[in-house]
Amino acid sequence: MKKAFATSLLALLLSGCAGYHIGPAKPVYLREIHSIAVPTFQNGTLVPRIEVLVAGTVIKQFQQDGTFRIASEDNADATLKGEIIAVGRSPARSVRGNVLATTEFNLAIRVRYTLVGRDGKVIAGPSQAAGSTSFFVGSDVSTDERQALPLAVEQLAVQLVSQLSEGW
Repeated sequence: MKKAFATSLLALLLSGCAGYHIGPAKPVYLREIHSIAVPTFQNGTLVPRIEVLVAGTVIKQFQQDGTFRIASEDNADATLKGEIIAVGRSPARSVRGNVLATTEFNLAIRVRYTLVGRDGKVIAGPSQAAGSTSFFVGSDVSTDERQALPLAVEQLAVQLVSQLSEGW
């Protein structure tokens, strides 16, 4: 009696997980996409060489996420086409007693992207993703901004990849 009860209890507990799957949960419209190509983004801003930084960071984030495999354009199921549309900084904090002097800036970057299938049809997008960070002003504002840019791009990549891999 005890053995039958224990066996039925064990079967009941294990049956609750029968339909659960561990692993990436892609959106329905991307269920056939297993690999993505990420060519260099177009640069619509005046910031030089930022397009390589953005594409490289997005690739690293896709690899870390693991939902999609990175492949060349010839072998990929889809291609992520992106354009950097804005990079800007705005004052966040001013010097005490002098509102015209800034001690901290907010840095924001925004991209527009589209996921295109092998057949050239748009699968997802056009959508936008953004990233931001803040930095304190030292002796050279442009150097400080250049050093803060990878942090904003990393946040942008996290948002872009999660929009594609989770569908929102």
